Parts: sequence; structure tokens; C-alpha cells
Amino acid sequence: MAWPVLLASLAGVGRLTGQAVELELAAQAIPSWTRQDPVPGGEALSEFRLAQPLALARLQAMGGHLELVGTLDLEGWTAADGELTLGAWGEGFNDRRHPHTYVHELMLSGVDLLGGRDGRGRLSLGAGKGFVPFGSDDPMARPAFKYPVNHHLSQILERAVVIAGYRAGPALIEAALFNGDEPERPGQWPLIRQAAGWRFGDSWAGRLTLIPLAGLELSFSRARVKSPEHRQGAGTDQRKWHAAARGERRIGGSRLYLLAEWARTTEADGFFEFTSLLGEGEWRWRSHRAWYRWERTDRPEDQRTLDPFRSVRPHLENSILGTSRWRIHTLGYGVRLRPRGGDLLLEPFGELSIGAVERRGGGLFDPARFYGRTAFTSVSLGARLAWRLDGHRMGHYGGLLEPGGPAARHRH
Repeated sequence: MAWPVLLASLAGVGRLTGQAVELELAAQAIPSWTRQDPVPGGEALSEFRLAQPLALARLQAMGGHLELVGTLDLEGWTAADGELTLGAWGEGFNDRRHPHTYVHELMLSGVDLLGGRDGRGRLSLGAGKGFVPFGSDDPMARPAFKYPVNHHLSQILERAVVIAGYRAGPALIEAALFNGDEPERPGQWPLIRQAAGWRFGDSWAGRLTLIPLAGLELSFSRARVKSPEHRQGAGTDQRKWHAAARGERRIGGSRLYLLAEWARTTEADGFFEFTSLLGEGEWRWRSHRAWYRWERTDRPEDQRTLDPFRSVRPHLENSILGTSRWRIHTLGYGVRLRPRGGDLLLEPFGELSIGAVERRGGGLFDPARFYGRTAFTSVSLGARLAWRLDGHRMGHYGGLLEPGGPAARHRH
């Protein structure tokens, strides 16, 4: 892959120029077993997967003013046909979460570019492949093992993107230009230009985040995405809104995390509308961790191929056969173990999801006929293996969420 070579090159440049270079590495993999009842066709299905196998590198140079973040995701090898996930959809998959691209992130950012010249303000600029500043954190960095249904309503990921951000006191604003097309397979790169013109820059997004108190974040996002599900740009455009409140604080010897979010996406000038409400929380005490998530999310029901877990691509507006609404409760518990107190984390866990689906509005899709019934259960057992990844919030660039600039970060 390209990004390890680039990391090594930048580290060499740092040594030659005498600049301090800091390199942080992390990794994760989750061997797991899942049983879901029912799946398309009405039967129950069980499977083993090595989920979320990834390696992350973060390199900082020039006193923390230059940052390179790269994440290698191997789901294209370990879960090429997707991961069984209740209500999942996106990138041509249905009722399975799609594998992410091998190069999940590769973002180069300038951090606090003006230094002290703008007082306590901080300007950042970033470019590469990664997350668009829209919505909430990547579910991979959140408590539950299985992704929520609203993944493609509340995040925009794996795009070629240019981001400008500025933080002044408790407020930070980010704006981005990116390519509208989403990946069609794990090895695919964003489409930058085609015969009809530029794909990069045909879409935009912005996010305002307010941090009135330490540990409390309020965010508001808006985006326009051109033809995300038709690579050549002939599909319908999406208009997206998102609002969230996120809190995290220590209470005695425990830690509490809470998130509430609302998302809305429209297609075809508002002819199709998909909304989501989600709330989740996590409580940690010593080596114990428990979490709960509830969501009510609409998803488009696309025309399926001969494989009932896959939808016809490229996607056009006449491929949408209706809208389904999913209500899901997810509850989980894990025990976090650190052998010999080191950087390696081993967390055996169990997770249960109970949900129901119903038809929303008109359309040809009938969930009761397609699944055999409208009530679902999903059980997962697994073990999270992580090395130095605990607490990483994937998809944020430029150091804007940190309480201080590069100098403050290096002091601590």
C-alpha cells in the first residue's frame, strides 16, 4: 500500500532536517460469531467473521503543525461478501454491512497554521482520502460492535476531500469539497475526473461544532452529495442534514458516554426522504463496559440482484422499490483485559439486537413477505483485540477537537 511508504519517507525527511517526528501506531481485529433471525427469505443464518481488521498510523512533524493519518482496512479480504448486520445497507449491500476500502483514510493536515498570529484561534487545512466533515463519529470508534442502520445517513466516508477548519474558543467550523461517488468495491479509489468533467468538487459539506463545556459537543451538519450511487454522475443527488449532542465525563471511578443524533437525507429533489433518530450510551467501570443503543431509521429498498443481500448497481431513482423503517434496540457487555498491563487490549463481549421493520409509505417492497416476518433478533459473540487504539475518534482531522494547539498537545 502507498501510505506506509509515504510515512517512511516523511520520517526520513524529519530526521534529515532535524525536525522531531512522532509516529503513533495502532491496530484492531474482532473475531466474532453472529446469528441473525431472519435474513432475506425467512431463514436464520449464522456466520463467523474477522471483523474490523485495521492498522492505523498517525505521524506528526514540524512541532505538531503537520499531521498525516492513514488507516488500512482489510475487510475486503476477511468479509468480502459483507458482514451480517441487522438493517444494514449501502454501497450495493443490503442486510450486510459492506466492506470498507483498503485505504480507509490517508489524510495530510496542516494544524494551527497561523500559530500565535491569530491569537487563540486555530486554522487547519487538510487533503487526501477520508471522512467528510459531516455528522457523527465513525461507528467503528463507538461502543457497539454492529453498525447502526443510519451509517450512510450520518456519515460520509472514503472520499477524496479537501477540508478547511477553524476553531475560535468553544466553536469550530469545517467546510469541505469532495467527490460525490461512493466506493463500489474495496480496492476502488475515488473518481477524480471523467470524460464529462470533474467528479472531485461536485459535492460539498459543512459542520459547525460547539463545545460549551468540557466533554460536551453540539454539532450541526449540512451536505449536498452529487449522485453518490452512480459513479458516472447520472444518478439522483442527495441533500443531507444532521444534528447531534455528544457528552462524555468521569463520575467517580466510572466513565459515562452519551450520544443523541438526528439525520435526514432526501433524494430526487425531495421525492424520497429518509430520516433517523438514534441514542446510545456507554458506562465503563474498572474492567467492565456496558452499552445500549436505540434507533429508528428509514432506509431505501433497492432492487435486489439474484443474491438477496445485494442490490442492483449502478443505482438509479427507479431502482428504489420503497422505504422501510427499522426500530432496533442493541444491548452489549464486555470485559476489558490488558495482559500484563500493556498496550494490548483483549475484550470478550456479547451483543444482542432486537428489532422490527415496517413499510413506510407506498412502494412495492413488502418486508413481511420478503423476510417472512417483521420481528428480528441478532446475537453476536466475539473478542475485540486492540493495540493502542482505545479512545481514537476516527474521521477528525486538523486537531480542532483538542483543547489546545500543537504546543499544548506536546506539553502533555
